[in-house]
Amino acid sequence: MIDINPFDPQTVVLMGALNPATIIVAFYLGRTADQWQKLPIAAFAGALSGFILYWLAATIGILSIHALGGEAGMLLVGFISGLIWAVIGYRMYPAKPAA
Repeated sequence: MIDINPFDPQTVVLMGALNPATIIVAFYLGRTADQWQKLPIAAFAGALSGFILYWLAATIGILSIHALGGEAGMLLVGFISGLIWAVIGYRMYPAKPAA
């Protein structure tokens, strides 16, 4: 079982940046974006899905949360990570603009 400490910046950054739901959703939405302006939306959707996965893992009991406080930082780091993954998906597989 993974323990979440009251405020551990390293854990917050790692869980925000390496969340598989954030990576998959942001990369896929970045890949399907036909304009660069849609990348922040893809990043936010990825960060939100990563946070939902974190919440579900905590609710089920996979993660042991002792205190609250790192969730906002984890969402912010997830947004930055999601933006990076969305840009990678956007650059690797450019979508054709709709006619």
